Amino acid sequence: MNKRCIFHVPNYIDPQGKSGSQVRPMKIKKAFENIGFQVDFVMGESKARKAAIKKIKHNINNGVRYDFLYSESSTMPTLLTDKNHLPLHPFLDFDFFKFCKKRGIKIGLFYRDMYWKFGEYKQAVPVHQRTITVPMYKYDLKMYNKLLDILYIPSSGVRSYLPECYTPNVVCLPPGAVLNQHILEKRRTYFETRQKGSIKIFYVGGVNGVYDLSLTLKVLKQKPFVNMTICCREKEWEEYKSYYAPYLTERIQIIHKSGEDLQPYYLQADICSCFFEATEYRSMAMPIKLFEYVSYTTPIIATKNTEAGRIMEEHQIGWSLKYEENEFSDFLDKLYENQDVLKEKHLKVVSYLYENTWECRAKKVAVELGG
Repeated sequence: MNKRCIFHVPNYIDPQGKSGSQVRPMKIKKAFENIGFQVDFVMGESKARKAAIKKIKHNINNGVRYDFLYSESSTMPTLLTDKNHLPLHPFLDFDFFKFCKKRGIKIGLFYRDMYWKFGEYKQAVPVHQRTITVPMYKYDLKMYNKLLDILYIPSSGVRSYLPECYTPNVVCLPPGAVLNQHILEKRRTYFETRQKGSIKIFYVGGVNGVYDLSLTLKVLKQKPFVNMTICCREKEWEEYKSYYAPYLTERIQIIHKSGEDLQPYYLQADICSCFFEATEYRSMAMPIKLFEYVSYTTPIIATKNTEAGRIMEEHQIGWSLKYEENEFSDFLDKLYENQDVLKEKHLKVVSYLYENTWECRAKKVAVELGG
């Protein structure tokens, strides 16, 4: 019998999008297909979702069997995901969940994060908007509590921020990595033939706010044996380059690339960075970029008391450091003296990669929801 599932996303996803909220749904949808599922996709503005839901209901009423319904939440409340942020079809998505539940289709939903509960959200969103969005985020949780069989979360830290009354199963489902044999072979050759020399750090992401790189660059300015490449949005860099100017040297390269254009930089990197100040939000947030680093089998430096740091400690695929200048400086000095450890960490990342692909995530969901 053919395997078939429903994949629901309550907003439009740009297939070429770069953010985690755009990348993740497309990656895991493709992973379901790669493990043999026909995927009926409910996605887009509410009008498009209504049409897709109507078709799936017709299928179910005419005997089509779906193994499960898997959903990924939006960064916005479900009722406000149209471009105009108006609740044009307020009952559409949760009524569809009710329809599936009544027909014995198990439902799992990945809850992206709980950014709305943290100080960063209050600083970024005006109070008049929060008076609307926060109650609607709470409404989402209330409906999840009633309708879901499994709530998937990106990290174990999210669980402590859920209401105590939340009862369905809560299961970790972090991002996945991409297994590419061609890249694996190139990286194996790189680390096997690498001679002692300058240490090359690569970073991809933002450079403002919670992604402040000033401590990293301040330390690197004193380390002539370290080169760093920073990939960020050009507009963002233009806004913040004067802030970073005191720390820049000829050993710091700034690029504005994406997608496959990043590959040459990854292939020559010794370390990738997730090294930032350990805020309360970051203690539970799971950066999707970490798993892109894993895809290129690159050892990672992360911060203690963050989710990324916990993974480094548990799986030994990099280093977890206190966010302090002296500790970072001492780490780089020791690494320069003992560069053989880079190959050792690379091999651990390879092992971790095989167990943490997007296909691994899709198989986990399929088993847990009965597919």
